[in-house]
Amino acid sequence: MHKKLTITVDEEVYEGLRKTIGPRKISKFVEDLVRPHVIHTNLVLAYSQMAQDGEREAEALEWAELIFRDCTDEER
Repeated sequence: MHKKLTITVDEEVYEGLRKTIGPRKISKFVEDLVRPHVIHTNLVLAYSQMAQDGEREAEALEWAELIFRDCTDEER
């Protein structure tokens, strides 16, 4: 469910938003910026759930090992 919110910004800021983001995309842009500051997820639970995905964990481990190998192979 969405709620309507009226905010006031400087005219220059508004014009910059319209020009850069687009006139029909400002609400989503503002919501995406604000969300992490007001919606606090349970990161421990989220990480625990991610760790239960064996395929994802195997891919992450492979990726991490490749990165580590690249770092250790660099000439110093």
